[in-house]
Amino acid sequence: MRQFDLAPLYRNTVGFDRLFSMLDQLVSVDAAPSYPPYNIERTGENAYRISIAVAGFTDRDLTIEVKENTLSVRGERKPSEERKADVLHQGIAARSFDRRFQLADGVQVVGAALENGLLHLDLVREIPEAKKPKLIPISANGRQTIEAQKAA
Repeated sequence: MRQFDLAPLYRNTVGFDRLFSMLDQLVSVDAAPSYPPYNIERTGENAYRISIAVAGFTDRDLTIEVKENTLSVRGERKPSEERKADVLHQGIAARSFDRRFQLADGVQVVGAALENGLLHLDLVREIPEAKKPKLIPISANGRQTIEAQKAA
């Protein structure tokens, strides 16, 4: 696969560091982790759910953190003292992981639940009042508009 050098763009732009970092991540496909598997589904107009398969992990083994529009889910199983049996075949992966998701502006994590080996993360996109569309009244007389604004 071809490699693109985005270093010249870093020198000539200010404030677009995050954008170029995301482009670097998209270009480097080899660095994309595949464990644990996950689903992203839309549950409403502004609601989403990420479901991550974490079989064998408990809530004490998992850490969820949101920092600067990055959702990070880490899993680290502590060695069990009570399990001393020899494992003849281990098909259930029990390795540590760190899965990261880039969140869009205004997306908040509102809940997390662990059930049946799946970690469900519920997200909601909240649009600030300043970015919501607003209707502007139209009047035939400019004086009426100014008086209406003073009254409001």
